Amino acid sequence: MTDRDFRIIVRGAFDALTDDQRAALRAEAAQHDVLFASFTREGHLSYDITARADFAFRFLESGSADEDVVPATARAEAAAQAWLSERGYAWKNLRSTAEDMSKAPLSKRQRKARAGS
Repeated sequence: MTDRDFRIIVRGAFDALTDDQRAALRAEAAQHDVLFASFTREGHLSYDITARADFAFRFLESGSADEDVVPATARAEAAAQAWLSERGYAWKNLRSTAEDMSKAPLSKRQRKARAGS
């Protein structure tokens, strides 16, 4: 039974980009804008290559126990590395953070909705 969602962010920086790679990233920048970032099963990449070489992938994974967050994070990192490698992008400083949404504090609106039901 899957009853927990994990939000995983894999961050890093592009490394030693060629002029052609920079141009390709700039050409696709609109679909990777941080303002439209979301957590998805396949992972959503966001960056602003004109400002800095940093990027972030946002993944949505599921599990049923606390221990499931570790393999979920490993899958997210592997997916991010695969995306970068398939396109020939080198990277550095890859790191991940994961949050179990079942343990996240409720917002004021969520608390009010729970109290009313």
